[in-house]
Amino acid sequence: MRRWKFWLGVFISLLFLYLALRGLHLADVWEDMRSAQYIWLLPGIAVYFVGVWVRAWRWHYLIRPVKRVSTATMFPIVAIGYMGNNIYPARAGEVLRAVVLKRRSGVPISASLATVIVERIFDGVVMLGFVFLNLPKLATLQGESGFVGDIQTLAMWGAGVFAAALLTFLWAAMFPQAAMRAGLWFVRHFTPGRWHTRVIATMTKFMDGLASLRSPWNALMVFFTSVIIWLLETGKYWFVMHAFPFQVDFFTLMLMNGIVNLATTLPSAPGYVGTFDAPGIAVLKAAGVAAPVAAAYTLVLHVALWVPITALGGYYLLREGLSVDESLQV
Repeated sequence: MRRWKFWLGVFISLLFLYLALRGLHLADVWEDMRSAQYIWLLPGIAVYFVGVWVRAWRWHYLIRPVKRVSTATMFPIVAIGYMGNNIYPARAGEVLRAVVLKRRSGVPISASLATVIVERIFDGVVMLGFVFLNLPKLATLQGESGFVGDIQTLAMWGAGVFAAALLTFLWAAMFPQAAMRAGLWFVRHFTPGRWHTRVIATMTKFMDGLASLRSPWNALMVFFTSVIIWLLETGKYWFVMHAFPFQVDFFTLMLMNGIVNLATTLPSAPGYVGTFDAPGIAVLKAAGVAAPVAAAYTLVLHVALWVPITALGGYYLLREGLSVDESLQV
């Protein structure tokens, strides 16, 4: 990782942590955390892992035109990817799981990364859908945080970016020959000649990774499973909420889920420190939740999202006989 990118992420995380915790009495936050009923984390974690299994099924579905790999094989690799994202900056886990899949099943890394990018685009579309679905609720929220007032504008910009990306990938999948011609023109005009053979070979394998989108039915299935994945993750938010003395409806938690996950696309320190917490606390405060409770809940939720999947991914990586550093150097 380039050092400046790491420090940029750290700076953004510190800024968001400041925004999340300013004005709070940390003793009150600690008291709410201490008195929480942590038994509610267990069903939340269980629902979350069901969502991870659905992610593995979605990836199995996306990679199927390149090579048939079972969902059972994909699940530990997806967990390894989560672990990599949580402990390394710049979403290194996405590359990590592509490397492990190649090691296990011989799938080219560039084809795997194409499907990973497709996943991220569909995830972004669903997150924006969660926000747009709840725009009327968002308009009724009152709070001091600037996050809430800017969400509609950010959502509109995000919608444009993700829609453009999705349309580009669908076009490339439906018209691979035209996409290859465009790619070849770009390579020949904007890359050194000594790179052409390698870049073209990588681009060809990348196009193979988009094959699952050539059928409208397949694209619809990827979208449907993406919705299920994020509804299950919102289910974890709902279970963890019961550990704390407040109640908001499921749609508010969908809105929170959409906003915090869009925010985590920003550069940050490993584990999305700050970029997850500040917008989450802001949404709950705007929904009328007391600031210390909102902070305690969001911090506990963040830990509950981070620790179990990171531990499971680390276990699976050890079973592979690899370290993260070794994998990322492949």
